[in-house]
Amino acid sequence: MDSNYYRSAVEAVLFAVAEPVSAEKIADALGIETGAVLNLLAEISQDLDARESGLCLLRFEDRYQLSTRPKFADFVIRAMDNRRNSPLSQAAMEVLSIVAYNQPVSRAFIDEIRGVDSSSALGTLISKNLVEEAGRLDLPGRPVSFVTTDNFLRCFNLTSLEDLPPLHGEESLEAPSEEEYEDLSFE
Repeated sequence: MDSNYYRSAVEAVLFAVAEPVSAEKIADALGIETGAVLNLLAEISQDLDARESGLCLLRFEDRYQLSTRPKFADFVIRAMDNRRNSPLSQAAMEVLSIVAYNQPVSRAFIDEIRGVDSSSALGTLISKNLVEEAGRLDLPGRPVSFVTTDNFLRCFNLTSLEDLPPLHGEESLEAPSEEEYEDLSFE
């Protein structure tokens, strides 16, 4: 394999890991010498600087991370805020409710309850880290199961799923006594 191949591989690892990673770990993943990785990291850094890329290579002692340049921080923050702060659609709220109350569930289960394809709404919930894949169900075809995340609990100010409001008909509602009924005001 040539130098460009390994250089691209180093870039891919830095991008995918998205946190500081040591040259040794990169070398181990690529099956090459640490010295070769250090040379590739220097090339990547020089190239990003030379072409004034929106990205730069940060060094933290013996670890490296691909990052956006500080001068573009405002753009990145605005883009991230727009994605995070966009409200959930009615379809996404329906899917989230189905997952929260019935988890773990398959996409087919969600689609069956809603009567329509839910893949777009499910994708939105996954991208917002409200729902995540949780393995496969022990059903024919071994479908992927989905559950809510800790982020879901934080966003909805819940300490556990037990704090979810009861579904209609879950509570045993007792009819009011005659005295209580007379005291009820329907105005």
